[in-house]
Amino acid sequence: MRLREVKDILDASVFSGEEHLDREVHAACGSDLMSDVLAFVKNQSVLLTGLLNPQVIRTAEMMDMCCVVIVRGKTPDEQIVNLAKDKDIVLMATKYPMYSACGKLYSGGLFQDEGR
Repeated sequence: MRLREVKDILDASVFSGEEHLDREVHAACGSDLMSDVLAFVKNQSVLLTGLLNPQVIRTAEMMDMCCVVIVRGKTPDEQIVNLAKDKDIVLMATKYPMYSACGKLYSGGLFQDEGR
């Protein structure tokens, strides 16, 4: 699936990385605990979270994730948007809660690598 499809499925707004929406992604995860992302996530391309702090972008960078989707209708501030731009990470936001957003992506064909 391409990030453009992720954007469409989630009816998301793009805050950074619009030029990278043709990137191919194969897996996603949803978590508000960055320690869990660091400990358990492997080979994911998209991170869905409700957190709005720079640590989210730094975690995505460390885990080689190319996209962060902020859920629950939250809007990232300028600091987070600029950090995502600096790290070449696509940053989106959707009105959907995490459960619904993950379900929509799963139904659209985007899975988690482990234990599908």
